[in-house]
Amino acid sequence: MLTMTSCGYHGVHHDGIIRNRPAGSGSYTFVFFKSRAEVTLNGRAFATPNNTYILFQPATPHAYRELESPFINDWFHGNGDDMPQFLQELKFPLDTPVAVSDPMLVSRCIMDLQHTFRLGGPLRESIIDCDLRSFFMKLSDLRVRTAPDKLARYYLPFSELRAGIYRTPQQNISVTELASSLNMSKSYFQHIYKELFQCSVMMDIINARLEHAKYLLDHSEMSVTRIAGSCGYDNDTHFMRQFKKFVGVSPRQYKYRSDG
Repeated sequence: MLTMTSCGYHGVHHDGIIRNRPAGSGSYTFVFFKSRAEVTLNGRAFATPNNTYILFQPATPHAYRELESPFINDWFHGNGDDMPQFLQELKFPLDTPVAVSDPMLVSRCIMDLQHTFRLGGPLRESIIDCDLRSFFMKLSDLRVRTAPDKLARYYLPFSELRAGIYRTPQQNISVTELASSLNMSKSYFQHIYKELFQCSVMMDIINARLEHAKYLLDHSEMSVTRIAGSCGYDNDTHFMRQFKKFVGVSPRQYKYRSDG
């Protein structure tokens, strides 16, 4: 089980901060630097930009101090007998600064961890174990999806655009218009999209529409024609053909299927 001994979310240090641990902290120490800092690892000092995290191993000598004021960070100390193996399976970087392309994800997760840690309750340890594993997996997944580093700067704007596709499946917008919204050519936009999400933008548009269609078929009495229009299709024939191609059955068959 992964455990946590302390946690801090959005700590604001107006007078600066100095942490000096020449023999390590005795636990895995995760620090998310929201402000620039000077970090010393194994006797080597270097500057870290804001929105960078480091997971220090328990016995790693390290220190850090602010390079700007106020200094703001998120952090937690954790342990667990299976922590080393779990991190190794994820190939999680240890004692290494990692730039974050989605800082809100990191902060939200640590805020939730802090809330659970403070709340207590009979299931707290189990929840923290699950949340820590989820947190490290999300960070690992984020690193994979934003590799190589040259793609990291695209992650946030593309993720917001992708969320908009799924949030408004009824919109009838072309790939050219989506590319223009990010001031990119259509071909380069499609290339970056595929690199980041391992699928084409058109497949995401289709998937968003069909997922919404399935929801409407499950939870409304709307006609197929109305559902087609609500999912961005110009006519119900195209909708029905695409639905059967990707879902495997017609909209009507899907609605009256047996869940047995």
